[in-house]
Amino acid sequence: MASNASSTFSRLTILLIICLPLTSSIHFNYPAVFNFGDSNSDTGNLVAGLGAELNPPNGQNYFQKPSGRFCDGRLIIDFLMDAMDLPFLNPYLESIGAPIFRNGCNFAVAGSTIRSAFASSFNPFSFGIQVAQFLRFKAKVQDLQAKSRDYFQKALYMFDIGQNDLAGGFYFNTLDQILAGIPQILSEFEDGIEKLYDQGARNFWIHNTGPLGCLPEKIVKFGNDPSKLDGLGCVSSHNQASKLFNLQLHALLKKLQGKYQDANVTYVDIFTIKSNLIANYSRHGFKHTLMTCCGYGGPPSNYDSGIACGQTKVFNGSSVTAKGCNDSKKYVNWDGTHYAEAANQYVASEILTGKYSDPPF
Repeated sequence: MASNASSTFSRLTILLIICLPLTSSIHFNYPAVFNFGDSNSDTGNLVAGLGAELNPPNGQNYFQKPSGRFCDGRLIIDFLMDAMDLPFLNPYLESIGAPIFRNGCNFAVAGSTIRSAFASSFNPFSFGIQVAQFLRFKAKVQDLQAKSRDYFQKALYMFDIGQNDLAGGFYFNTLDQILAGIPQILSEFEDGIEKLYDQGARNFWIHNTGPLGCLPEKIVKFGNDPSKLDGLGCVSSHNQASKLFNLQLHALLKKLQGKYQDANVTYVDIFTIKSNLIANYSRHGFKHTLMTCCGYGGPPSNYDSGIACGQTKVFNGSSVTAKGCNDSKKYVNWDGTHYAEAANQYVASEILTGKYSDPPF
């Protein structure tokens, strides 16, 4: 009887997460949103700009087909745009289908870093390039519409980037080397913020990086030794790097809050929200936290770096496919490195409480 009651409660929790609006007490008044980031908020730039291939079941839950997002449906930014009563952001690099940029533009590209790209980088669209793209976008808009100054000054500028700077470092450097490089990473981030401020940006909403060590891809690659895992089963060194990065990012934003007295600089603690979800997943209707929904290999991680979600490849003479799970709403992780739609919706709902922001709203 208790088991049935628990199951019913879990189903009701999932239904409430899906059906209830994210917020009813916060009212935003931004005419547009400009977003900068990586795959956590890329709505199609990698696919449009570099011809990257995303196969079904990506996009299955909301768009019913791959949408350029590394997810079964919507990203955190999609839910935030909904809460602001604004349409989803079109990718800056999308030229097909007459994209509309009236309410903003998305410059985020999967795989992007804050630091300038190298010849061997996954893509060239570092944070500095994204800012340069925005400056060109702004100049073009002002050529067409002379009265666009308020549009840019009153807009919200969102940032979710830095995870790849840390993640990539672990393949070539020690933890100490990665930690020593954080100040330079944040220096380049500050340069980009300063350029945007000089161009009239006044509303900044900056996400810190999540618990990198809790991604199945990282656990498979770096967590074979149980002594390297923390109490949640996540890779300790990666989460340590995330925490120090976030600590220094928070200090930088405190500095910017004092420096730019006429600006609104908001720090959003994504790390705590995601860590709380992983630690208390069953309370929020989830069944799996560190196992991939769309992957290959089976438990405990269902992840193989040699075959991406939706791909079919020949392994040991046999054709295999990285398939999606039966119910992605029960999974925190979608494909080994990105969250599933239900988890993204939970994170967005927590962001919108305002209690994980500095200053709170």
